[in-house]
Amino acid sequence: MADINIPIKDIIIPMYDDVLEDILNHGHTDYIFPGGRGSTKSSFVGGVAIPLLIIQNPECHAMIFRQVANTIQNSTRSQVEWGIYKMGLEDLFTIPKRYNNPIVFKPTGQQIIFAGMDEPGKFKSLKLPFGYVGITWWEELDQYAGENTIRNVLQSTQRGGDKFWNFMTFNPPISKNNWANEYTETAETNERLRETTLVVRNTYLDVPEEWLGGEFIARAEMLKEINPRAYEHEYMGKAIGTGGDVFQNASDLDMTELIPQFDRIYCGIDWGYAQDPFRFVRMHFDSKHLDLYIFAEYSTTKTRNEQVFDILYKDKKLITTDELVTADSAEEKSIADFRAYDAFIRGAEKGPDSVRYGIKWLQGLRNIYIDKRRCPLTYKEFVNYEYETDRDGNFISAYPDADNHSIDAVRYALEKYWKRRGN
Repeated sequence: MADINIPIKDIIIPMYDDVLEDILNHGHTDYIFPGGRGSTKSSFVGGVAIPLLIIQNPECHAMIFRQVANTIQNSTRSQVEWGIYKMGLEDLFTIPKRYNNPIVFKPTGQQIIFAGMDEPGKFKSLKLPFGYVGITWWEELDQYAGENTIRNVLQSTQRGGDKFWNFMTFNPPISKNNWANEYTETAETNERLRETTLVVRNTYLDVPEEWLGGEFIARAEMLKEINPRAYEHEYMGKAIGTGGDVFQNASDLDMTELIPQFDRIYCGIDWGYAQDPFRFVRMHFDSKHLDLYIFAEYSTTKTRNEQVFDILYKDKKLITTDELVTADSAEEKSIADFRAYDAFIRGAEKGPDSVRYGIKWLQGLRNIYIDKRRCPLTYKEFVNYEYETDRDGNFISAYPDADNHSIDAVRYALEKYWKRRGN
């Protein structure tokens, strides 16, 4: 490579200078690039790093993967071709028109092979004229089935050599629980993995504006203004939720200084005894600004109604007998018991589709603030509550009847708002 004049500086962003040096010096084996739109991660890996590694390592071949083969031509292959032409190396490479034919480095016969995971025979029966597959690139990492899938393929391809480079690029999915996001986070935090793995995060803000064009910048800035959450995910590459979050408006708030100011108090109860817990929730609702503040909870199992009443009203003093509490009307005996103990209590009206209506109303609030120091169970329910999924794992517009005891108690307490006549 020393004999080839390559204008690298003109086609990679400044922050990639050190990354490229690390790659060419084999500083790490695994390189993970989670980045938002316009971060240039794919053009850097496919268009610059891989061709240069091929030139520098005459025994190495490269293998580039996509989940679906017919997406290769307009994605990974176009990035490699772009880099070869940008660096003025087109005379050194044979570039066939069809994606399923490898790009070949003429001086040595090294190959850059493209394969879809939907055509496993492409790599399982791989025969090389010499050398070994020392370079692999997994574009859109999150689209593969999981870490085991990557590992199984690498066990077949990474043989016969002493140096390997494994690249992974992707736009982080919205779900924090997506395997690719979790895998990347582990690589960043695990001391042992950091020795062999380099995680490179960047955004379009690291890229010269003239490279991206005014239209790209304008669209990004517009989304930032009208939908900051979507902007954080799409352009800043942040995993901001599960993708199936029901309550994207729920967040933690320390209410120590706010509680004395709360004057519109509502209380709800979801009955339970053995398998399902009893749950009490206390909240303040600012109807003018559509802000809900949840600041007290109590939960127990296998506790008799009289004991629960004493704990709520006498021991913990979470509610007084002058305050109305709305409870699940399915437990008529429990409501009657509390009335006998002098509680001011009523049963929720419920009705057809009341769960869906109540949850949709809660979703429409500007904020659902939860003090997770005082209400850890309620906070966990709201932030982890997800839509149901079909058998393929896709989210559907249905609400699961599980881990929702506080959510139900909140619905009951605020029934007067979401179940008005005509709604």
